[in-house]
Amino acid sequence: MVTTRAGSLERQPAVPGTEPAGVRPDRPPARRRRRGVNPSQLVAWAFVAPVVVYLGAFYAYPLYRNVDLSVRHYTVRSFVQGGAPYSGLDNFRQVVDDPAFADTLRNTMVFTLVSILFQYALGLALAVFFNRRFRLAPTLRALFLIPWLLPLIVSASTWSWMFNSESGVVNYALHFAGVDPVAWLASPHWALTSVIIANIWIGIPFNLVILYSGLQNIPAELYEAASLDGASGWQQFRRITFPLLRPVSAITLLLGLVYTLKVFDLIWIMTKGGPGNSSSTLATWSYRFGFGSLLPEFGPGAAVGNILILIALFFGLFYIRVQRRLA
Repeated sequence: MVTTRAGSLERQPAVPGTEPAGVRPDRPPARRRRRGVNPSQLVAWAFVAPVVVYLGAFYAYPLYRNVDLSVRHYTVRSFVQGGAPYSGLDNFRQVVDDPAFADTLRNTMVFTLVSILFQYALGLALAVFFNRRFRLAPTLRALFLIPWLLPLIVSASTWSWMFNSESGVVNYALHFAGVDPVAWLASPHWALTSVIIANIWIGIPFNLVILYSGLQNIPAELYEAASLDGASGWQQFRRITFPLLRPVSAITLLLGLVYTLKVFDLIWIMTKGGPGNSSSTLATWSYRFGFGSLLPEFGPGAAVGNILILIALFFGLFYIRVQRRLA
């Protein structure tokens, strides 16, 4: 409140609740917050840093080096000492103009599409079969995981022996069936089929595990209601199982596609991409350019690798687009 004494104004403390309207009591100025680093942010960056270093060292830098190799003319000397001249897209033109490019690209598409189609179909059939829950289901399901658990070099060597023209067990079985022996790995007509069969056998367990886990998330009440309505087993699969498995199926097919595109060791151990280029894919062809001769061609080999990366990236973006539409 304000009082007047001898012509001077003297301010006295106001009683709470008696201040005039629009007048606020005096308050000390608010302290400015000190801007500094939040300790929780430091902890978060400490946890993220190893992942960033790992991605940079094992993904970003190799990808950069591969792109650099594909746009320069590298020799063994320049690869070690540096100073390779810039060549632009010459390495890509050399690869595309190569007579083996069309056959290799066709083999890659056939190998990839046929493999993932049969892997998914057989994996889905086995997942539906094991979803019925009978006594030996856990044991049999564990046995089906063996191809997935074996080292790939062991699986490839085993299939090479089985498909051997002279002492292979496959031709031995064909002999008892009255069929002439087949040169599975030495014939241009059968080499690609042989590696596709081996790759299907290896990839079935992965599809089985993923699809079986997806089936576990489908409510059993839906099947009970469908049975009460008189739906057959095929109708239940077509109307309930398959539609509800679409998200799981999409990621399974995408992962199978990316994995199958880059399959190298299985084909190299069984056929080395031969005879000729009959079973060669982009992965084995890239290896042949870079390490398959005494005078390696690092540039064309890296260009083939980049083409393979672009194909995988295209299908990855296609998957994202499909997922957005389904959502």
